[in-house]
Amino acid sequence: MTNVIACIDGSSSTASVCDYSAWAAQRLEAPLTLLHVLDHSRYPVEADFSGNLSLGGREHLMQELADLDAQRNRVALEQGKLMLEAARERVVADGVSDPQQRQRHGDLVESLTELEDEMRLLVIGKQGEEHDGIGARLGDNVEKVIRAIHRPILVAAGEFRAPQTFMLAYDGSETTRKGVGMLADSPLFKGLDCHLVAVGPREVDLNWAADKLTASGLEVRTAMLDGEVEPELHKYQHAHSVDLIVMGAYGHSRIREFLVGSTTNKMIREASVPHLLLR
Repeated sequence: MTNVIACIDGSSSTASVCDYSAWAAQRLEAPLTLLHVLDHSRYPVEADFSGNLSLGGREHLMQELADLDAQRNRVALEQGKLMLEAARERVVADGVSDPQQRQRHGDLVESLTELEDEMRLLVIGKQGEEHDGIGARLGDNVEKVIRAIHRPILVAAGEFRAPQTFMLAYDGSETTRKGVGMLADSPLFKGLDCHLVAVGPREVDLNWAADKLTASGLEVRTAMLDGEVEPELHKYQHAHSVDLIVMGAYGHSRIREFLVGSTTNKMIREASVPHLLLR
């Protein structure tokens, strides 16, 4: 569990993924792996038309279709290599000395699951190629990855800006209590200003978390907010120019409820800053 793994694709998020993964790898003093996965649903390894009765005995047509798929796969493979090389050049320019490049053919979630044991932090863009563009909804694969991977996930958003402040959306749950320990111990957050924020109910005790984070050397500001979780957190982030939002990915508390289903999509889609999701 040592590597920062950055998922590289052809979306507009790739530059941000490169920059945030380079930032994280250097602060964690961890190896950086650039990963590109050729989705087998879009680029099958080989075509099988034998069950298509409408083609009958037209072997030449079946062969042409197979050849087209093979050519498409070769082009996609080469395009992926070019993307990885461009990503390598970018992270090297960002200060990473020896990034690794890996290319896989298969399902993205399955590929990441297989790499989970060596994953310290996963960095992904908030939109994949299939939902690229401003205002696009959260990529289907991105949501699946967030649900499947049990490692911290940094969802890159917007142009890179080296974080100077972060906000922990705290709800007193086991996940966010573990997150407090991680934040206190991790070099990723050393020297950053911390905003420790809860959105009701009032029984959420911020003192324990604040004491632990302060003891680690962080400058901590606490806030207890009232109202709906999502707009209140967004409002606070904008008002205090918070550079990074940290929160638990799933659960039953009010703060983590909104990271499920369509609200997950809305929160990350509209985000102007990256989110670090805790599991």
